[in-house]
Amino acid sequence: MNQTIARKRWLYLIPIAFITYSLAYLDRANYGFGAAAGLAEDLHITAATSSLLGSLFFLGYFFFQVPGAAYAERKSAKVLIFWSLIAWGLLAAFTGMVTDIKLLYVIRFALGVVESAVMPSMLVLLSNWFTKQERSRANTFLILGNPATVLWMSIVSGYLVESVGWRWMFIIEGLPAVLWAFIWWKVVDDKPREAKWLTDQEKADLEEQLAKEQQGIKPVKNYREAFRSKPVILLSAQYFLWSIGVYGFVMWLPSIIKAAPNMDMVTTGWLSSVPYILAIILMFTASYFSDKSLKRSVFVWPFLLIGAIAFYTSYALGTNHFWLSFILLVIAGGAMYAPYGPFFAIIPEILPRNVAGGAMALINSMGALGSFAGSYIVGYLNGVTGGFGASYIFMAGSLLFSAILTIWAVKVAGGPSGKATIKRIA
Repeated sequence: MNQTIARKRWLYLIPIAFITYSLAYLDRANYGFGAAAGLAEDLHITAATSSLLGSLFFLGYFFFQVPGAAYAERKSAKVLIFWSLIAWGLLAAFTGMVTDIKLLYVIRFALGVVESAVMPSMLVLLSNWFTKQERSRANTFLILGNPATVLWMSIVSGYLVESVGWRWMFIIEGLPAVLWAFIWWKVVDDKPREAKWLTDQEKADLEEQLAKEQQGIKPVKNYREAFRSKPVILLSAQYFLWSIGVYGFVMWLPSIIKAAPNMDMVTTGWLSSVPYILAIILMFTASYFSDKSLKRSVFVWPFLLIGAIAFYTSYALGTNHFWLSFILLVIAGGAMYAPYGPFFAIIPEILPRNVAGGAMALINSMGALGSFAGSYIVGYLNGVTGGFGASYIFMAGSLLFSAILTIWAVKVAGGPSGKATIKRIA
């Protein structure tokens, strides 16, 4: 491919995709800091209710994934994400204004609904712009908004709650999404043919290369057929279990660290950011070598297995060895994030474009359901047991089974890279 086209796409699209997903992740992950910094105490929320509030986001997120992807595929990811940015920014800011727990229930659920379109729509958008040899890295830059956001959000939120309180933290961190919506609208195009910053020849060359990639993929008539395929079902179950570990970790890491002796919120914020530094390094490494080799599963399941082992070992050490246990949590966090780019490159390589977005949305919606289960059950186990040991084992077991399902799904699909015909479940 013409190197000028390649540079233009990475410079125009990837920073925008990264910032957009970063803002989405900021407005869902900062609830953990709000809960640790006084939200629960001020609104008289019990530990179990706080877990439900934290996880309600993912319930709303679950229900609207596939409709969002269908709209993005058939009409416009640009339009959908524009309105989503405005809606979630306002809802996140309103979180800092609530005095009634019933309204907080509504806001958390609605926030999940309006953010549900972001991930599948962005994956659809990137698949319209980046080739197979680039897709894992493009996905990684998108999903990098997740750990990178938690990295700086952990530090900034720690300072904000110390200086202006949890209410203003939500307000200050919610409004940038509303402003960003208008930059998104100005810069982004759904497909190469619409871009004013490419020449006619560059548009034709890129779309021709993307069309050629579709020629080797077996046609699939509709979403129903795609959703009944064995690889999609197995990858949905895999992502459900994987997300239990990830979001149990994200939502409750500040509380786990805060429970250490003599730990204040600013120190908690700094320590909470450390796993995400490793995550960023490992995500770049895994995606780079995945695109180089065009192998996907070998850059997914080994990391999940490492995460499971690190979680369990951290539990086995107990609370008497905080710093060693913390190092293992850093390893677990980094390993859980590393495979995202290769994982989301699998589906566009085994399904045609007319159903790939919907399949990714289905898988991501199961991840949202796993996120709901992870954030709620981890919080519930912490409250019932009065410690974090049971939740460590729960997250470790989920990651272990997720690794096993990855191997199984790729075997069913037909090989180490996941390239094969789709086998339907009768």
